[in-house]
Amino acid sequence: MWQAEHVRARLAALYPQCSVEILGMTTRGDQILDRALSKVGGKGLFVKELEVAMAEGRADLAVHSLKDVPMELPEGFELAAVLEREDPRDAFVSNDYASLAALPPGAVVGTSSLRRQALIAARYPHLVIKPLRGNLDTRLGKLDRGDYAAIILAAAGLKRLGLPERIRATLEPEDSLPAAGQGAMAIEIVKGERSDGVDLKALLAPLNHDATARAVTAERKVSKIFGGSCQIPLAAFATVEGTTMRLRAMVATPDGLRSAHGEVAGSWDYPDFLGEQVSILLDSQDAHGILEACRQEAAQADAAASQATGAARDA
Repeated sequence: MWQAEHVRARLAALYPQCSVEILGMTTRGDQILDRALSKVGGKGLFVKELEVAMAEGRADLAVHSLKDVPMELPEGFELAAVLEREDPRDAFVSNDYASLAALPPGAVVGTSSLRRQALIAARYPHLVIKPLRGNLDTRLGKLDRGDYAAIILAAAGLKRLGLPERIRATLEPEDSLPAAGQGAMAIEIVKGERSDGVDLKALLAPLNHDATARAVTAERKVSKIFGGSCQIPLAAFATVEGTTMRLRAMVATPDGLRSAHGEVAGSWDYPDFLGEQVSILLDSQDAHGILEACRQEAAQADAAASQATGAARDA
């Protein structure tokens, strides 16, 4: 909702003659809070209802956290603008400890991300990592109740909601490489001119931040190549200096024991090419094998959970 209000304010400043209304909606991703996203459908759970509203003409555009947007959009939809990125880093949040390194053996760390889980497990194998779902207030509430010694959140969300003081430490990309699109907002629309002749894409063009759009294009290319979703630990992060883009990427098993890392640099005019190049580097380190191991592990876990549920019903 903060993101929708932000875009409405930006549009009102650009087009004061226009009225912009917000259609508040709850998605399946908001409703299912007792299971990890990787178990219930992944990123698409946060956008489907919004796309239906646009297809039915109830809404003209949807505002998303870009990291929640699937790599392939449904036929007839497109991303019309990517706004300037907020802080893309992960944030360490704790009431009692100053950093991950300060946590004692056995301390419980909460995260909703397999990417974060893999990165933490690789560097701090003595910590216990447990799932954490819910909106920001819910997650902070669980920390404050003592369910976790620390939790890892996106710094962008805390800053946008006026809670930067909850950040005890930010995790630099060298230690916790961000997810593709992390910290960026995107506006999705139905392709083509509307029946009333309004060109929404042209109207939204002033909101597009070129450097951010190019960076996330490279990141999402990596994710697309490897079938990126909430079901696999994958990171991709690009930075732009002048017209040079630096792209780093990583894939790993959730336990952090196997991983592949790559980095490339080149002209920002070819973000897709840079995404392809870093993917080749990852694949030379058996990235597809790592991700296949992730999928097999997830399938085995799902099968075990189904058997347990069946046994409980029989009992």
